[in-house]
Amino acid sequence: MSRAEPVAAPPARAFALLGSELSVLFRRRRTWAMLAALALVPILVGIAVRIRSSSNGPAFLAAISDNGLFVSFTGLTVSIPLFLPLTIGVVAGDTIAGEASLGTLRYLLVAPTGRVRLLLVKYAGAAVFALAAPLVVLLAGVGIGALLFPIGPVTLLSGNTVGIDGFAVRALLLAAYVAVSLLGLSAIGLFVSTLTTVPVGAMAATIVLAAAAQILDTLPQLDWLHPWLFSHYWFGFADLLRDPIAWDSFGQNALLQLGYIAFFGGLAYGRFATKDILS
Repeated sequence: MSRAEPVAAPPARAFALLGSELSVLFRRRRTWAMLAALALVPILVGIAVRIRSSSNGPAFLAAISDNGLFVSFTGLTVSIPLFLPLTIGVVAGDTIAGEASLGTLRYLLVAPTGRVRLLLVKYAGAAVFALAAPLVVLLAGVGIGALLFPIGPVTLLSGNTVGIDGFAVRALLLAAYVAVSLLGLSAIGLFVSTLTTVPVGAMAATIVLAAAAQILDTLPQLDWLHPWLFSHYWFGFADLLRDPIAWDSFGQNALLQLGYIAFFGGLAYGRFATKDILS
C-alpha cells in the first residue's frame, strides 16, 4: 500500500496562499503602473518647486527649497485625498470580483482553501499594498528631494530639529499612519467586491465612496457625523511631526479603521459565505 501524500497544515496553506496572492498582485503591470504614478507625484512637486520657487508662495515651497526632505511630506499630503484612495480602490475592488470575472474563483474554492481563509488572504494582500503605496511616495520624495535640493536636519512642527535618523523614523511612522488610514477603505472595497462579478464596477464604487466620505467631512452641517467617517483622521499624521510625538490621532485613527474592518469584513463574510459561486 502506498503511503498517502502529506497534507500541509492549515497555517502553511494560508501562508502559501498569501504568498501566491502577493506574487500575483506585484507581478501585474497594473500594480507597477499605479506605484509608478504614485512615485511621480512627489517627483512632479520637486521639479515644479525647483523650476519656479518663490519666496512669495506657500510656506511649504520655501521649506522644500531649504530642505529637500520636505518633498516626501508634501508628496504624501498631496496623494492622500485622491491618488492613494484611487489605487486602493482598484486593488481592493478587484479582490473577489476580479477572480470571478476571470473564472478562477471556483477553482480557488475547490482547493482546500475555504471562503473565510480566501477573504482573509485577499484582504491581507490589499493591506500589504496599502503599506507599499505610501512607502513608494515617501521614498520617491526623498530621492528627488536629495537630487534637486540640499538636505539636512528637519525642523518639526513643534519647532524642534531632528537629524536624518530622526527624520527616517518619522517617515516610517508616517507611512504606517497612512497605511492604517487606508485599511478601512480596503475593507469597504473587499465587501463591494463580493457584490459583483464586474471588477471595474467594484473599483469605481470604492473610489466614489472614498470621495464621498471626504466631501461629507467638509460639511459643517454634518459635524456630528465627521468622527465616524473613515477618512476623518487621514490628515492627522501631523502629530507625528512633533517632539514629543503626540499619539492621540494615531490611536483614534487605528480604532476607527478597526471598526470599519470589523463591520465591512463581517458584511463581506456574510455575503461571500452564502453566495453561489458560478465562475
